[in-house]
Amino acid sequence: MRLPAALLLLLAFMPAAYAARPMITDDARLTDAGACQLESWVHLHGNQNEFWALPACNPGGKFEFTFGGALAYAHGHQKSGAMTIQGKTLFKPLETNSHGIGLAAGYASQPGSAHTGNPYFYVPVSFSLADDRVVIHTNLGYTRERENTENRLTWGIGTEIQTTPSSHLIAESFGQDKGTPFFQMGLRHWIVPGHVQIDTTYGSRFGAISDQHWFSIGLRLISPTLF
Repeated sequence: MRLPAALLLLLAFMPAAYAARPMITDDARLTDAGACQLESWVHLHGNQNEFWALPACNPGGKFEFTFGGALAYAHGHQKSGAMTIQGKTLFKPLETNSHGIGLAAGYASQPGSAHTGNPYFYVPVSFSLADDRVVIHTNLGYTRERENTENRLTWGIGTEIQTTPSSHLIAESFGQDKGTPFFQMGLRHWIVPGHVQIDTTYGSRFGAISDQHWFSIGLRLISPTLF
């Protein structure tokens, strides 16, 4: 029973933060001004597979709106899906060799859950080092778990390390104020710089790596200016 419990905790946190794929810890950046993007990925863990799609647009340049969700399958049968709606803005955009800070808030449900979703907010802070070759992201936030009527602090810390002009390694840890945290590591690569990106990750929970691990494979598409 430890695996389903851990996955519920992971899923409760995951919708509350959306960095550029494949990171869960969010960044102090927005979708390109006047453009839209689609982040989609397959999340594989245990006997459950999830298929996510999160479209986002930034029509005015200062506010990003995301609305999407997921379908989940377990043992070959479809379970109830998930829905996420989120708004995000920046107080200070991230600049090279400097920092950025923003605010995001939303409402998210979990794949396979019969309960309503959870409201949340968090503050992403990012730091650029070595001319953007290393970028560190930190998140601190709050979510209201309506299923068990508890308030939880959420946190995340992660880094992007540029290995080639088109590729980055990512590593992060995230969790809540209760329970053992999770970790994730992976790779993102631009097929068409600024427009088409692929990624993959491996993650698990500290202390239960062999029992609670997952894999993901994702595709990110960014449009030209639409607005």
